[in-house]
Amino acid sequence: MNQTVQANDPSRKLPGALKLAVLRHHVRPTRFVLAVSVTAQRMTLFEKLPVQSNEARFPDYGFRRRFVISTSRFGIGQVMHSNQTPLGLHRIARKAGGGHPIGTVFKARQPVGLTWQGRTEGSIVHRILWLEGLEPGFNRGGEVDTFRRYIYIHGFGDEMTLGRPQSCGCVHLAAADLMPLYERLPVGTLVWIAER
Repeated sequence: MNQTVQANDPSRKLPGALKLAVLRHHVRPTRFVLAVSVTAQRMTLFEKLPVQSNEARFPDYGFRRRFVISTSRFGIGQVMHSNQTPLGLHRIARKAGGGHPIGTVFKARQPVGLTWQGRTEGSIVHRILWLEGLEPGFNRGGEVDTFRRYIYIHGFGDEMTLGRPQSCGCVHLAAADLMPLYERLPVGTLVWIAER
């Protein structure tokens, strides 16, 4: 693909709705931002550019990488026990799994075995990035609280399902993508989940 087409590709630019949500909720922009598209079943990593415009209300970000993901097979939605992927502005609230070997299967964020020791269908594998909603009444608090719904970005035993909705609300990611992201992204990193 030629560079001009890539530069003009809207999916390679930080979503405008994300910028508005950050400003509206008075959230500090982070060095890295993840943007999830449920329709495309893709997640994009952006990084704040070192040189910034003096007039900008919002920092400039550059496209770094795009990942194939899997969101909920039950669609999008905010409500507790719906098994749907929540929309809106989030951040990585906690990380779990560091130091464990690739293929570690987790239950309640605790290691319970390994995929190569008979747990090939592990539903939460490798690493966990636990998300917290930042929009009160939409994905934070009450029956719509992303954190209390245990919504994660995590690995999944069957990576053949990536690229189509398959999860029970979380965002599934291949081990080869998840492991370096886990090391690179600090707690607090913003995550935007949108339908498109």
